[in-house]
Amino acid sequence: MPSELDIALENIIGELIKEGQPFETVPFERNGVTMPAFKYAPPSLAHYFAHFCNEHKDLTFLVDGDVRLTFGQAWAAASCVAHGLATQHGVKKGDRVGIAARNSANWIIAYMGIVMAGGCATLLNGFWSGDELAYGIRLAECDVVLADAGRAKRLEGTDHSAKLVLIDHDSAPAEGLANIWSEGDTAMAMLAQIGPDDHATILYTSGSTGQSKGAYSDHRGVVSGVFSYVAQSAMAKVLLESRGEDVSTQPCALIAVPLFHVTGEVPLFLQSFGIARKLVLMPKWDAREALRLMEAEKVTYFVGVPLMSYEIATHPEREQFDVSSCKSFAAGGAPRPVDHVNKIKEAFPGGFPLLGYGLTETNAVGCGNFNENYMAKPGSTGKASVPLVDLAILDNDGNPRPQGEVDEVCIRSVANFLGYWNNEEATKAAFTDNQYFRTGDLGYLDEDGYLFIVDRKKDIIIRGGENISCIEVEEAIYGHDAIAECSVFGVPDDRMGEVPAAVFYQKGGSTPVSKEELREYLLSRIAPFKVPLPEHIWVSDKALPRLGTQKIDKRTVRTMFAGELVDS
Repeated sequence: MPSELDIALENIIGELIKEGQPFETVPFERNGVTMPAFKYAPPSLAHYFAHFCNEHKDLTFLVDGDVRLTFGQAWAAASCVAHGLATQHGVKKGDRVGIAARNSANWIIAYMGIVMAGGCATLLNGFWSGDELAYGIRLAECDVVLADAGRAKRLEGTDHSAKLVLIDHDSAPAEGLANIWSEGDTAMAMLAQIGPDDHATILYTSGSTGQSKGAYSDHRGVVSGVFSYVAQSAMAKVLLESRGEDVSTQPCALIAVPLFHVTGEVPLFLQSFGIARKLVLMPKWDAREALRLMEAEKVTYFVGVPLMSYEIATHPEREQFDVSSCKSFAAGGAPRPVDHVNKIKEAFPGGFPLLGYGLTETNAVGCGNFNENYMAKPGSTGKASVPLVDLAILDNDGNPRPQGEVDEVCIRSVANFLGYWNNEEATKAAFTDNQYFRTGDLGYLDEDGYLFIVDRKKDIIIRGGENISCIEVEEAIYGHDAIAECSVFGVPDDRMGEVPAAVFYQKGGSTPVSKEELREYLLSRIAPFKVPLPEHIWVSDKALPRLGTQKIDKRTVRTMFAGELVDS
């Protein structure tokens, strides 16, 4: 039975999408399938920036240490970046321009400038090793990459042909982005040229194949994803007003997730233009520093990987800081343990934990579980986001499964990506014939339409929002001369949701390899976040069990060596 909150939210969004209202929808056809699209959505991210930066020009937008920028100042700075990219570095409409850098105000200005110059913002994973960064550059065919000193150093000696342009943090945009800075009218001129069908972004995802894929989207898809979140925020605002709560203060979010992740990019960074939200950046996660910033900047919204909000709630110095302004504690990227939901609510009685479910390929749009509904069903990722998302549980042939039965979670919306860059085979496999994206997650819908994720179809580990291919890590292990067999899988982790673990069996007659030695070997070949910790590496004294197909029986291996961790 629908909850009171469900009924209230359905009534509110029903009003917001009516004819003539801000989120009215119109039919849009993609690949022969008709789906709803927002009638009044801007034609591109560049138009979106232009409109809302002018609308909120005098409000604070970015806080990054000593750097503070209004929306108007951010637009002016990004315009200089756009002109510099075009005139000094030859960036043209459709060119892929990479960003390889940590979070900062200058990362955000660089992203805006790329888009405003007509480029396709290519968000390289800042955690990657040099070889992985180079692979991402080659895959997307980037001509120019904006890199901070740390990532530029990693890229030294690697195989790519892009022009590296250094950018810096902890300084005003004119200084930190001096190498791509020039005053001129490129941004305004490009508004007449950029449209909804032009490429906007490439984000990277790892799947069961072991190689990262570049998921590319047009402006229609990204803007639709952003507007979906703006609609949800408008719905929440109306709800709070109806309950007599004061919503007059400027919303403010603390950024504790990477901006190159879709969670950091779409619902956090890009949505903020539409709702006039201030963004407070911190270069590295620290729970005490988060508490300090939340008090100082009057943060109203927090989102992080699982357990970041829990670390805030349980921090020994929490009561020294006034964080009463924060009403929402969201989690994304991995499941949040059910018992933590109640603990967060107890620590912050004036706020609510929230949970979202979306993927890189859906531009973060999918489901959401809010406030009282989340408290009632903490194991669910929530209901499909209205009005764009068509959520279905489909079998391998694309046929719908009855309510309550488990199968693959599939999402259809205009916000979905277009495909994987230069990978037609993977693109074709990602969609059903009627344009549902196959998420690779297994789940079911309850009688109220709430989604419950029960397992993962793809052989990946999601560590704090980062996808880790088990196959990629296994291939790295097999590169060691002494390894005969190995198996990589995920084990639960309080902070990250899950982390990689590995079991290996050595070749006969080889010199014994310790856990620490294997770990050091892997750290020289793949990004550190993909490498299991010593306590999550086991050495087998016999060959690993196999299935009838002669594949290693990963489930049995996991139970044999990590059963205590998995069952706890």
